[in-house]
Amino acid sequence: MTSAPAPVAVVGASGKTGRHVADALDARGVPVRRLGRAELADPVGAFTGTAAAYLIAPNLHPDEPSLVAGWLDALRTAGVPRVAYHSVAWPYAPAMPHHLAKAVTEDLVRRSGLAWTVLQPCAYVQNLLPGLAGDTPEVRVPYSVSTPLGLVDLTDVGEAAAVVLTEDGHVGATYELGGPALVTLADVAAAASEVLEVPVVAERLDPDAWADGLGAAMVPRERDWLRAMFAFYDAYGLPAGGLPLRALLGRTPHDVASVLRRELRGLGSVREA
Repeated sequence: MTSAPAPVAVVGASGKTGRHVADALDARGVPVRRLGRAELADPVGAFTGTAAAYLIAPNLHPDEPSLVAGWLDALRTAGVPRVAYHSVAWPYAPAMPHHLAKAVTEDLVRRSGLAWTVLQPCAYVQNLLPGLAGDTPEVRVPYSVSTPLGLVDLTDVGEAAAVVLTEDGHVGATYELGGPALVTLADVAAAASEVLEVPVVAERLDPDAWADGLGAAMVPRERDWLRAMFAFYDAYGLPAGGLPLRALLGRTPHDVASVLRRELRGLGSVREA
């Protein structure tokens, strides 16, 4: 009698990224062990019996290197041979502290003694959906709407994670994951206008106004880190290449318009894709 395959552990499976990674593994018929904060109170026990792990730290964690180092220790103790780490595009950007923490963590992953892969996705198109799903759709952000971004579909990122965890040839690889073309947020607003068939404005908020408004309830460290990111985006955007994702998926990644058609279907007079 053939035994069932060992599951893949997905850390952070209750978050939006982890859910997409777990769902993509499910779609491939791969058993998934979905791990959240409660399960990771005993990380060795949580990882024991798994074939591989996908590590996603909480957003803006105060000490991501230490957190992930603990998970790597637990993976080694549990005898799990394979790990993939969810990083970010442009990790070595000293002006953005939470990006720089991921660069430090990437180094820990590479020196872990495990068979590793690092994924570096750009910002998700889905991050803009809350502003587009309201009664007055808009793209309003506290940074430039005209600098280039490699916005990527979160569904594509989940599929890419499933590929590197289940197919050969990805050990020791670092993949930057951008969408099929660089876009500005003004481009996103224009695409949303076509999809929703209503005018959609792209507007830069004053970062001070953001800090006094939406950012006021945040922990000061997190607010400061995000303001540093906004200043970086103002100056440089966040370009990210699309060829690695195309190669991993074996197809063209979804562009902004197709993501918006899928995600906003049913709102207002959205046309069927």
